[in-house]
Amino acid sequence: MGEPTAPRGLGAESGGALRGPYNATAFVDGQGTISLWSPEAESLLGHRAGDVCGTRAVDLLLTPADREAALTAGRWRDGAGQGWDGVLAMRHRDGHAVRVALRVRPVLGGQGQASWLVSAADVRQVEQLEFDQAVLEALFERAPISITVVDTDLRFRALNAVALRDLGLPIEQVIGRRNHEVAPGIDFQVAEECLRRARDTGEPVIDFPVRGRLPTDPEREGLWSSSSFRLTDSAGRVLGMCQTFLDVTEGYRATRRLELLTEAGARMGGTLDVVRAAQELADVAVPGLADVVTVDLLEGTVRGEEPAPGPVGEHVLFRRSGIRSRREGAPEAVYAVGETAVFHPGAPQARCLHSGRSILTKRVDADTESDPRVAEKIHKYHTHSQIVVPLQARGITLGVAVFTRSLDPQPYDEWDLSLAEDLCLRAAVCVDNARRYTREHTTALALQRSLLPHDLPGYPAVETAYRYLPAVAHAGAGGDWFDVLQLSGARVALLVGDVTGHGLHAAAVMGRLRTAVHTLAELDLDPDEVLTHLDDLVVRLTEEDPDCQGASCLYAVYDPASGMCTFARAGHPPPALVRPEGAVEFLDATPPGPPLGLGGQPFETAEYRLPPGSVLALYTDGLIQAPGRDVDEGLDRLARALAGPRPLEQLAEEVMSTLVRQRRSDDVALLLARTRVLAADRVATFELPVDPAMVAQARALTTRQLAKWGLEPLVFTTELIVSELVTNAIRHARGPIVLRLIHSQVLICEVYDGSLSAPHLRRARTTDEGGRGLFLIAQLASRWGSRYTRDGKTIWAEQPLSPTDAPGMPMNEAAGISV
Repeated sequence: MGEPTAPRGLGAESGGALRGPYNATAFVDGQGTISLWSPEAESLLGHRAGDVCGTRAVDLLLTPADREAALTAGRWRDGAGQGWDGVLAMRHRDGHAVRVALRVRPVLGGQGQASWLVSAADVRQVEQLEFDQAVLEALFERAPISITVVDTDLRFRALNAVALRDLGLPIEQVIGRRNHEVAPGIDFQVAEECLRRARDTGEPVIDFPVRGRLPTDPEREGLWSSSSFRLTDSAGRVLGMCQTFLDVTEGYRATRRLELLTEAGARMGGTLDVVRAAQELADVAVPGLADVVTVDLLEGTVRGEEPAPGPVGEHVLFRRSGIRSRREGAPEAVYAVGETAVFHPGAPQARCLHSGRSILTKRVDADTESDPRVAEKIHKYHTHSQIVVPLQARGITLGVAVFTRSLDPQPYDEWDLSLAEDLCLRAAVCVDNARRYTREHTTALALQRSLLPHDLPGYPAVETAYRYLPAVAHAGAGGDWFDVLQLSGARVALLVGDVTGHGLHAAAVMGRLRTAVHTLAELDLDPDEVLTHLDDLVVRLTEEDPDCQGASCLYAVYDPASGMCTFARAGHPPPALVRPEGAVEFLDATPPGPPLGLGGQPFETAEYRLPPGSVLALYTDGLIQAPGRDVDEGLDRLARALAGPRPLEQLAEEVMSTLVRQRRSDDVALLLARTRVLAADRVATFELPVDPAMVAQARALTTRQLAKWGLEPLVFTTELIVSELVTNAIRHARGPIVLRLIHSQVLICEVYDGSLSAPHLRRARTTDEGGRGLFLIAQLASRWGSRYTRDGKTIWAEQPLSPTDAPGMPMNEAAGISV
């Protein structure tokens, strides 16, 4: 006969044996009668001992099926002498059912007759205890994190499988020992402090970091998030502490990588200076990735040149462009910023540059270093690990960056190499952008300087001094310019201008405007006419190129014979006048006029009589404008800087040092001109009637005047020039006719008449009776021309004071001239 079927959950063989605090007990004799009933059994089922002792045990079962199953199992197990476990529904005293977990064990008497010891518990308590036990076993057997239990003396009492695996020791070599005894490579000082705090206060300590190296993986530095809490018994007594360790190394590294790359994105790329861009890489990487970072750029990169793509040659010069160290002053570096760095072919920098690949050195060996200075630094500062990364962008190599560790004991690994390469990739793009901008800025600056006057010659009308400073590199070369042009009659044109914008385009536009001004000055136009022609030119440039945004200009003509200065300005700041005694005023009564490029707007002129020895200051707005400073404040500072009589060079230097900031965002041009007046005895003026007989009189007046000036060697040519000019005026013009001779650095002959007809130079044929006058003057004079006023014109010619400097003319042409 087979074993009867037990109730569901009954039977230890099925794996369903319930274990727990079976503290409710009863004793059942061999006839199935209850003979003993504990107080715990009374609490479980509500029946008092006097009520149940002497009754059959099966009468407490709720259903007949349960009674039959229990009797059958009891008889079978009685014969086998075995106990059994199960869950049965039993009747509570008040009538409701109670599911009870039973543990029945046989008890043998002296005559061998079996009795039964029955232990019982509420099945819900047993199931909860069973669940708790399963959770505890799962934590210690299958949890993927390290769990340890220590006693109140912080000695190991239990460890789960992960903790034992990480320690690499059998359990018997761990129990009874402390943290630092089994894992000396891990910093458990903080962990043990947290254990003591949890032990003494009862408050759990959550998520504190523990760093170090496991005995099973000494090359890898790990980071664990640890938590500690106290273990107590039912009476509240402290049994020990439990501690968990979660490996967060990879997550921490990923977070640190993201933080460092985010910081790099925020701090790098904000400059267009090559060296500064290299320094930004060093600043970002220390101390997050390295104790020392050096950045060496190729010489051509620093100068803004285009390096050749692909590997570089064997002999390469570097420029140390960035250093950052955790030690003040970066004593580990052999080269300082700005110095030329030379590395032997076997050096990591040279090998990295030639191969174009990064080099990771986990253990630096100073004995293999061929440069004794480098070896000395390695020994002195205990450099132990190094990464060398090429700086590459757009397929070209710009330099190398070296990351080293000496204070941080952790050697570099592949993860660190990947992070260093990411940083260098970003830095290389920034360096290349700055290099390309440097090249453009250098080109624009060279173009700009080539278009500006290299030196200002001496003029009889004015003494000059100038200063020009381009904007800092990040702003780009601008379109500021200045000039002093010699005009007829010993006059000079003074001008400053400013093209809107920066870079090559602004410099090119400035060159076109300056060339146009030279051409217009040769025509001896009034200042307002010059600005009108420039305005037309800028309008055309704007139509051709939308990037041309206009310009401003101040144009002044000073006549030393009369002391009069005529101004016209187009959207430009007013000139400053420093009187001989040192007082300063701005000639803002000069009509400002619109900027060049608006088109169709008139320009007006203003005239001022300037005392001899006055100083005119012409400037661009970069001198008076700056971030945080308005125009009025700039003008006030300029007035204070100009006040007081001083030599021009000293005055120019003091103005620039007072007003110009180191990191200026715009070009600055300053032109100073101290006025002179020609002495009265150096100018001779004669009014002549419109009479052909006055030609001889004009020659006679000229001869006498040159004799007074001691210029007898010039009499012959001057008489020819005067004769031709006066004759042309009498024949082709109308009165009045004025002859003026000016003794300056050159001898100037001027003839004014009331006609606006223009003379033309041509070569007369042999059969022509006339037409040789201007051709003759062009041969005899060094310069000649005409200028117009509203009521007439002036034809003028200049001769050098020394006859040997005169251009001369063929003798066969001079021989036919009669005076």
